[in-house]
Amino acid sequence: VQLQASGGGSVQPGGSLTLSCKTHGFNLDMYATGWFRQAPGKEREDAACLRNRNAYYVSSAKGRFTISGDRVKEMVYLQMNNLKPEDTAVYYCATSPWGATCRTDGSLPYESWGQGTQVTSPA
Repeated sequence: VQLQASGGGSVQPGGSLTLSCKTHGFNLDMYATGWFRQAPGKEREDAACLRNRNAYYVSSAKGRFTISGDRVKEMVYLQMNNLKPEDTAVYYCATSPWGATCRTDGSLPYESWGQGTQVTSPA
């Protein structure tokens, strides 16, 4: 299993970014795959999750973030709009064990993730 995130950057509040994740080695439709983020000194926060084309979001991301996947291209995306300073973090693309269901309360047992990508929206 391989995952590689890219697309981070620095964007003024209110701006947009799209993160991309190249995956390999598993079926995107069958495994809960998503994006979690971690800011310095804070715990992991699960931002969004996708399984079998059903998407789930942490409350702070609802209406602003959109997760999508392309099984053929083995890609997962996170479109982020109306970015806020509190979105500043390193974002990781990750996938979970077989049978896990999507949730964004921090309990999803992600088992594989790649190098993260920094997203900054300065205050």
